[in-house]
Amino acid sequence: MTTQFGKGCHLHLIDGSAFIFRAYHALPPLTRASDGLPVGAVSGFVNMLQRYVETNAGPDAATHVAVIFDKGSQTFRNEMYDQYKANREAMPEDLRPQIPLTRDATRAFNIACEELEGFEADDIIATLSHMAREAGGRVTILSSDKDLMQLVGDGVEMLDPMKNKRIDRDGVIEKFGVGPERVVDVQALAGDSVDNVPGAPGIGIKTAALLINEFGDLESLLDRAEEIKQPKRRQTLIEHRAQIELSKRLVQLDCDMTLPFGLDDLEIRDPDPETLLGFLAEMEFRTVTKRIADRLGTAAPVIEAAPVAEVAQVADKPFDTDAYACVRTMEALQVWIDRIVERGHVAIDTETTSLDEMRAELVGISLCVEAGEACYIPLGHKAASQDDLFGSDARAEGQMDMAACLTALKPVLEDESILKIGQNMKYDAKVLALLDINVAPIDDTMLLSYAMHAGLHNHGMDTLSERYLGHTPIPIKPLLGSGKSAITFDRVPIDDAVRYAAEDADITLRLWEVLKPQLHVKGVTTVYETLERPLVPVLAQMEMAGVKVDRDTLSRMSNAFSQKMAGLEDEIYALSGRKFAINSPKQLGELMFDEMNLTMPDGKKPATGKSGAYSTGADILEDLATIHDMPRLILDWRQLDKLKSTYTDALQKHINPETGRVHTSYSIAGANTGRLASTDPNLQNIPVRSEEGRRIREAFIAEEGKVLVSLDYSQIELRILAHVAGIAELKQAFREGVDIHALTASEMFNVPLEEMTPDIRRQAKAINFGVIYGISGFGLARNLRIPRDQAQGFIDRYFERFPGIRAYMDDTIRFAKDHGYVQTLFGRKINTPEINAKGPQAGFARRAAINAPIQGTAADVIRRAMIRMPEAIKGQPAKMLLQVHDELLFEVEDGAQNKLIDTARDIMENASDPAVRLDVKLAVDAGQGPNWAAAH
Repeated sequence: MTTQFGKGCHLHLIDGSAFIFRAYHALPPLTRASDGLPVGAVSGFVNMLQRYVETNAGPDAATHVAVIFDKGSQTFRNEMYDQYKANREAMPEDLRPQIPLTRDATRAFNIACEELEGFEADDIIATLSHMAREAGGRVTILSSDKDLMQLVGDGVEMLDPMKNKRIDRDGVIEKFGVGPERVVDVQALAGDSVDNVPGAPGIGIKTAALLINEFGDLESLLDRAEEIKQPKRRQTLIEHRAQIELSKRLVQLDCDMTLPFGLDDLEIRDPDPETLLGFLAEMEFRTVTKRIADRLGTAAPVIEAAPVAEVAQVADKPFDTDAYACVRTMEALQVWIDRIVERGHVAIDTETTSLDEMRAELVGISLCVEAGEACYIPLGHKAASQDDLFGSDARAEGQMDMAACLTALKPVLEDESILKIGQNMKYDAKVLALLDINVAPIDDTMLLSYAMHAGLHNHGMDTLSERYLGHTPIPIKPLLGSGKSAITFDRVPIDDAVRYAAEDADITLRLWEVLKPQLHVKGVTTVYETLERPLVPVLAQMEMAGVKVDRDTLSRMSNAFSQKMAGLEDEIYALSGRKFAINSPKQLGELMFDEMNLTMPDGKKPATGKSGAYSTGADILEDLATIHDMPRLILDWRQLDKLKSTYTDALQKHINPETGRVHTSYSIAGANTGRLASTDPNLQNIPVRSEEGRRIREAFIAEEGKVLVSLDYSQIELRILAHVAGIAELKQAFREGVDIHALTASEMFNVPLEEMTPDIRRQAKAINFGVIYGISGFGLARNLRIPRDQAQGFIDRYFERFPGIRAYMDDTIRFAKDHGYVQTLFGRKINTPEINAKGPQAGFARRAAINAPIQGTAADVIRRAMIRMPEAIKGQPAKMLLQVHDELLFEVEDGAQNKLIDTARDIMENASDPAVRLDVKLAVDAGQGPNWAAAH
């Protein structure tokens, strides 16, 4: 029987979206065993509803309740302002299919489930609150959404269900500095970056509250803006009045909607056991099904999950390279375009003249819309010639006009409704971007594999094809040749090119059909969708932007290194008594161990290899350098030789003649932990500990009128270690801004902070970072150039002082052995196939497993920052140029660098996730200057 809502009634309004996103981020990915459907958010949502039902008791219990949802992304506010919520990230792919299931779950609990097209959930909540208050009842809004705080008061309060904290008028004042009746005025001034409400530039919540409290309300403030003493603030309010008034209309909730239901329809009712348990069984939630069945006093239904195939089935169609089409006319191309539009996806691959996208010329494009059905479009092949080994420069016959072809393909390749699938899609996207085609959206089979199988195998197409399709692709070497007689792809005959190139697209599509469904099964959909795929266009833009390098500076450095090396050579020859080839390991070994009779710290000579030559690697020389001078000089000479050959000489060859800049290429799937790798040239391994290495960064310069800005995470891996290992002392030190290395030294060596010496601090720093990598006493002894027993004593004392670190290491190794992988805080899985190995590999595997969650989490953090950065700095005269582990480098117009630093630092320091709340706040150091060295 329905009770009329009125005095004595209590309405609970649940913010459905808040429940969903809390459930999604708080729990690891979960899939339904029978078909791989993602249901993690549904599971969390069900548990939250069940907990609500169980706790809704006593004299203050609700008599009426509804869960309110957003119907869609377009509301009446978008008609007011088309940029409203334009900055919102796309919904994660694995969450999208769960949204309707949360509605089904609400109805299964027999709780009113309400949403309305064109209006936000907040407006429905506002209207129902107004109706309930008018009817004499009370309202509790279950949400922590600040936008709803304007409703508080007069019988309406909020409850943050996650913190179990009530928000009344005092709570609103604590949050906004004003009462609920003036919240919209403060929001109108401060704006909202999340919802893209513009507000008044440069005015935040605190300033807005001060102004509103001084002038009474927004209208009075704007009418009397001339009275404001601060010139900049006065000018902002006068110039942006229309924008501020628009912002108020955007944040003001609609309390007078016409609803197709009434308060009486929201009366609490008991669920129907058969309906509720049937839904839970359909979701295959065994635990909660049994728990609720017990509470309802009925038997739980039997849940039988169908087994999931380990590898999805791909079309059982043999490869037939002779069946691939060669598209030579616009009519033929249109047939393929129509098929792409019909299918809604296409695998694409480009053939070019170079692996360097910035210098590559497009030769042809291959497309595949269905397994076995692919084509190749020749565009830039050269005609064959009997007289010239490399052919002529004449254009081969039977090709499409490149401009006409690209014009026809551009709408399809840029169509947001058509998915473009590639293998290492970043390469193809850059090639096409340089031809004014911005390919989106994309899927990348290399990254699909990487998200699931990091640490198990490489993710190149040949490897993936053989492993998952049982097919060996046509090799490229017979087509291009090798050595001096090698040709570029534009010299390959078109008929041969069709078979090779179209097969690549065919393989890519089949791999996608195998790998994409497995994301849910492997529990890494979120990793792929939030950390891998969105990074592709970001890196592509960075690589195309490049960084300016001064050739003259490099040349001067090369000369200086040569002179310094010559000086070292004289010292080495003086110690050895004769000249020899310093870069010859064999000659060096014979000289040191046979002629000079040098020995290692243990009194022995190093082992010899199969050739009979002594080992003279860096590890051997570093051990020797603790007791002999010449190995130290050799190490210094090798370091300079490497800097000269790898950087000051080689970088000059990498300067693009058209842009005058160096364009590195980032490998997303290069390191198992998620760290990016820089190649051609590698800009991530420039040494920064030596003076010479730091000087190389002086050659990286800003364009005229611009400066370089560097933002670098401060000790991010130590902060993550403090979090995951629960080290209270380290957490406190980071919170208080204490020198962490000095603190460690003080803790270990019983030295007061005020008596700290640089040498003791240096030892502690080596231990701090060494422990993260599972360093041994042997390794630490080498790093500090001290006896091994002393180094081991340091490590033993370290673990005594910080026992949580040892516990973390033991737990991590145990987890890796039990599961075959370790995991970052963001869910990235790093496989550890060697964790149970015996012998020398065992130690390396254990150290890698210990370090991977820490280094991987740090890598995930900066990836998240990079993905959000382009949107954050949009409109600023700045570009993100480089990523070097924990550092981001930008180029920005002189005068705009401080704004960029504020924006970028905010993004970086808040690049974590609502579900990953670090106990230690991230910190970012910033610097600026005319070159990279000055900015660092």
